[in-house]
Amino acid sequence: MERLAREISRDYQGLNPLIIGVLTGSFIFVADLVRAIDIPVTLDFIDASSYRAASSTGEVSVERKPSAVVKDRHVVLVEDIVDTGSTAAHIMDLIRLGSPASLSLCTLLNKPWRRTTEVPIAYVGFKVPDNFVVGYGLDLNESFRNLPDLYTVDES
Repeated sequence: MERLAREISRDYQGLNPLIIGVLTGSFIFVADLVRAIDIPVTLDFIDASSYRAASSTGEVSVERKPSAVVKDRHVVLVEDIVDTGSTAAHIMDLIRLGSPASLSLCTLLNKPWRRTTEVPIAYVGFKVPDNFVVGYGLDLNESFRNLPDLYTVDES
């Protein structure tokens, strides 16, 4: 967390970036991240998902768009996990329609071997194995978000 916050603070010094968290899974990570960033930031959220139960549907659903104007802003999109890449790519395409000055992606967890859609990730917390992960905001059917740490799910 602190490493990612230092990198973002360094890269966006003097730019007041707009941090956009992807709900709902990133909410704890985003809260901890923005508290650790030592430069001024603006915070907003988008509610988007491609998961049902423990697998991706391949279709991205956006329930809430950010209310902040992204035009000419430096935007950091914050995900809980980048798996197939389809959700992150879809959201980044939506944000680009608003003409940001720059757009980068930060993720707590990265599963590059599951990628079906390539997305450039500027800030990665951890690379994780191909297991379903819960806790620290991540869920399985809306359960386990409140666990204080990350856990893998035994799907048997």
